[in-house]
Amino acid sequence: MATERFTFKGHGGDVLAARLDSPDGPVLATALFAHCFTCGKDIAAARRIAGRLSAMGFAVLRFDFTGLGHSGGEFANTTFTSNVEDLVAAAAALSAQGLPPALLIGHSLGGAAVLRAAAQIPSVRAVATIGAPADPSHVARNLADAFDRIIRDGSAEVSLGGAPVRIGRDFIEDIAAAKLAPAIAGLHRALLILHAPRDEIVGIDNATEIFRAAKHPKSFVTLDDADHLLSRRDDAEYAAEVIATWASRYLDLRPPAPPPGAPEGVVRVSEAGPDGFLQDIDAGPYHHAFADEPRAYGGSDRGMSPYGFLAAALGACTSMTIRMYARRKEWALDHVSVDVTHDKMHAQDAAVGIEPRIDRFLRTIRLTGDLSGAQRDRLREIADKCPVHRTLETGAKVETVLIEPGQSG
Repeated sequence: MATERFTFKGHGGDVLAARLDSPDGPVLATALFAHCFTCGKDIAAARRIAGRLSAMGFAVLRFDFTGLGHSGGEFANTTFTSNVEDLVAAAAALSAQGLPPALLIGHSLGGAAVLRAAAQIPSVRAVATIGAPADPSHVARNLADAFDRIIRDGSAEVSLGGAPVRIGRDFIEDIAAAKLAPAIAGLHRALLILHAPRDEIVGIDNATEIFRAAKHPKSFVTLDDADHLLSRRDDAEYAAEVIATWASRYLDLRPPAPPPGAPEGVVRVSEAGPDGFLQDIDAGPYHHAFADEPRAYGGSDRGMSPYGFLAAALGACTSMTIRMYARRKEWALDHVSVDVTHDKMHAQDAAVGIEPRIDRFLRTIRLTGDLSGAQRDRLREIADKCPVHRTLETGAKVETVLIEPGQSG
């Protein structure tokens, strides 16, 4: 994933700071992320969701609303409506770069903002909310101690998440007047609602209201015991995986033609994070998997090991080869299953090679159906003709190219 700084002018002409996370390969779609109330583009959940989506082929823009983080302007002069206008401005800036957003993602109040903004961004085809309130005025509950002071004095400083923030009267009046139900009912985009039943900041009843107000296609996915900020890595990664998988049903994520010499396209493997060994594996927009190591070896055991994938390749290829042959012969093969185990063994035990240890794959094949003994023997022979089997037996040439910083490849 490549991350670059990105700036654009917000609703009031102030320069807003953003980060554009791009995939290592071709951009299949663009997503625009709106953060939670008084948070910022660099909150852990935003970083992790953007990272996971970029590994799946998305370019993701996350930015600080006016007056927050590294963006210019005064937050005390902003409103919910101005946040929506900032989102529309961000979408226009992306479109000017040839990256019109097809997916809007909003967290908490940012979720309410994307529901309102979608109608003003023609390129958007899908909207996902995370812990979003059904009504922006829900935010006022977090300002209870300062509410009267804000109304009386025009603004007041409050502490939110341990940070001092000045809230203006216009903001209070705007969220009181903002009603989302009409915008949700007239969304005319696919909608995904993600919410945690134990969310103590924005209750699960908000998700119910949004779902009832929305027209189909709409989906709801629970985030189980996640907190409102998705502060745990696993929760943020799960949300990103669900969003990417769901969005693929509504967005055109077709990759470009594979490069010469790679008829099956590029399999891209990238680290899911700096800790442990978890790897994102992507083969185009529709095929995603994890690779990992067992916990005993420092991994998190969230995916098969590299040798596990190699064994899976052998097993899958074996089963497919047997099925293709039986289908061509019109034999009564009902089902094929293949068990594969991998181990290292001493070369002298196998009486081949000169290395002290070699790889040994044990393949156990089960064939069910009304097959004669001769047919079963022939299918056993065909198993050895599976292309992956031949690759493992004859070896392969691996060429390595190191991409220097700033190069594309």
